Amino acid sequence: MKEYDIICIGTALVDSIIKGFDPNPVSKTGYRAESGSLNVGGEAVNVGMAAAKLGAKTGILCSLGRDTAGDMIVSALKECGVDTELIIRSDENPTPVTTMFVNEDGSRKSITNGSHRYNFHPEKHAESFMNARAIILGSLFRAPFDDPEIILSVLTLAKKAGKIVFADTKLPNFRPLTLEDLKYALPFIDYITPNEDEAKYYTGKEKPEDMADVLLGYGVKNVIIKLGARGCFFKNPEKTISVPACDIVAVDATGAGDNLIAGFASELLRGATAEQALIFGNACGAICTTSVGAGTALKNREQVNMLVHSEK
Repeated sequence: MKEYDIICIGTALVDSIIKGFDPNPVSKTGYRAESGSLNVGGEAVNVGMAAAKLGAKTGILCSLGRDTAGDMIVSALKECGVDTELIIRSDENPTPVTTMFVNEDGSRKSITNGSHRYNFHPEKHAESFMNARAIILGSLFRAPFDDPEIILSVLTLAKKAGKIVFADTKLPNFRPLTLEDLKYALPFIDYITPNEDEAKYYTGKEKPEDMADVLLGYGVKNVIIKLGARGCFFKNPEKTISVPACDIVAVDATGAGDNLIAGFASELLRGATAEQALIFGNACGAICTTSVGAGTALKNREQVNMLVHSEK
């Protein structure tokens, strides 16, 4: 079997991105927008593509339909150097397509649909991630990781095999869960990476330090809170690190957090300290926001290192 640095497990979809939507109709049924584009997305795809560009040997375990959207995702992953042999394709479950409205400041809103509730059981394919140094779940609280039994099964198998576990989070869409619902699985997570809104939702706290304390209290080993235009915050029982945002002009925040995670994880696996990896990952997230779509702006490690050095 092939060996990987990282296996990304979870959501794969196509984003239909509408930028600069004008809510004032130009006709009875017609509206205008600045631009519209189709981009591959989903947390597992975004992280996988970024990690591969950064030099990590990366594979992806996800579910796709045997449809045009699925073909588009596979093609994009291969182009970025992500191994696609672990992808499960089905005639029964269509590839999810998300409609996203992106504002001028880079903020966004998304519309999901029934296809985002696809029936995918990564725990039944444990052999797929046994040859990886690390796995990245993208994301907790979204299918397939909106089922406590699936989450616990995957994490138990991963930790028994000695894998480093990274877990991103999302706000729930179809099946609301709480941290208490995942209390048996959370101690298996080495790094959890919610954004500020998600951390506030799940912990009920307002300050990043307090949010992190709640998650650490559930047994998570390390917490990264993504703060958008304010950078990111890291905490574990021994240290606290704050990294300010990079000085860039944001165009679209789609996938910025996923690029941050990819950068952080890939640098850790290269032997970087937590602080070095956090600075690198923060720069990856910043670069992502400079173009529309999650996988367009980030090119390679050299590009990231140039931004890191320019910020010093």
